[in-house]
Amino acid sequence: MHPKRCSIVESLARCAGVYDGTTQTTTVALLIIFELGCSQGHRFEGWFASADDFARQSDASMVRCPACDDQRVAIVPSAKVRVAKHAASPAPAPAAAPAAATDTGAAAGTVAGLPAEFLRKLREVVRNTEDVGRRFPEEARKIHYDEAPARAIRGQASSEEAEALRDEGIDFAALPPFLTRDPH
Repeated sequence: MHPKRCSIVESLARCAGVYDGTTQTTTVALLIIFELGCSQGHRFEGWFASADDFARQSDASMVRCPACDDQRVAIVPSAKVRVAKHAASPAPAPAAAPAAATDTGAAAGTVAGLPAEFLRKLREVVRNTEDVGRRFPEEARKIHYDEAPARAIRGQASSEEAEALRDEGIDFAALPPFLTRDPH
């Protein structure tokens, strides 16, 4: 018997307090997984109920790149394979035509199909940290070496400063822009 494996999203949902691992659902939702790309060249997938659902969310600036928070996102061709019930061999799925991305204003609270409640909880966790700005490397060291009280902080560090912190064994994580942007 293998231990239960859970997804990254499920693990984050547990940390954010929106999933306790005991809830079981009998609802089955059929989703389409689109290969998406932003204007900066990042590729990722998004799960939508339909192509119209993607278009509606994209028009409302609700679909954003998880790497750079760009709202200019379009469906890009993918190499997905579709297998028919009685087919002898898989047939390539038709490539989706690129959708025109729009630039219509502020985000409505979701990013790349993640649940709004989940993002709200994550943003709340981020808001409850102290923003130390460019002093992040200095403050992280002080906390690590018990020269300052332990607390949750966030801020900026150059790639050289981040590498030096890693070399010293100081744990930290980069926050994607969509978590630090206030949606209101």
